[in-house]
Amino acid sequence: MTNKKIFFASDVHLGHPTVEEGRERELLFAKWLDDIKDQAQEIYLVGDIFDFWYEYKRVAPRGFTRVLGKIAEITDSGIPVHFFTGNHDVWVYDYLPKETGVILHREPFETELLGKKFYIAHGDGLGPGDLNYKLLKFAFTSKFLQFMFSRLHPNFAFGIAHAWSNKSRGSKGIKAQKFHGEDKELIYLHAKSIAEKQHFDYYVFGHRHLKINKEITNKSRFILLGDWLYNFSYGVFDGDEFQLKSVKQGK
Repeated sequence: MTNKKIFFASDVHLGHPTVEEGRERELLFAKWLDDIKDQAQEIYLVGDIFDFWYEYKRVAPRGFTRVLGKIAEITDSGIPVHFFTGNHDVWVYDYLPKETGVILHREPFETELLGKKFYIAHGDGLGPGDLNYKLLKFAFTSKFLQFMFSRLHPNFAFGIAHAWSNKSRGSKGIKAQKFHGEDKELIYLHAKSIAEKQHFDYYVFGHRHLKINKEITNKSRFILLGDWLYNFSYGVFDGDEFQLKSVKQGK
């Protein structure tokens, strides 16, 4: 295990705006997984890897074969791959873990990696305020509402979900997002509140589509992993330093 590294990625949004139109991004992400697999001790996929994912009891989303196959290849080789549900792929149940071997996380995860303490989460719904979104997340995770959604035909249900996702992304202008400041950025405030109670060396999040690597205390760093819509970014930790990098495109 010497010289092995820990890799992190989030917000790939595979399937955006459609599976066909997002094919190039899928191929790039699958290539990245293939490139890092020999260097990786563990891989953390920190939410919204899919733009929409919903598992019926006998139906799963079509597409993403190259990425799913590459993840299965990596886990079959003995390398743990951790999959965090985000706000776009919260409806992962048993199919994805069974087929690909990923370790599923629905809540913030605390762990030690290469001698450092990590606090890892997708980031949606964390921090003070934002009650409208927290109410929406409660609805998304409601067993009753999930049961009712499952009664819809998959063609109709997936059509609604993709249309809503694309419309929401267009209205929010993800490319124009910026860090709101230490006193207003909800995920940062959440990490700060954790740091006041318990020490972690790194607080790692997705969700915001921003590349941020900044000090949160004199012994801790706050990380936002960026995305694969505009930044094509990932994090890598070698035991001494956490770096944010971007993959080269056009190859």
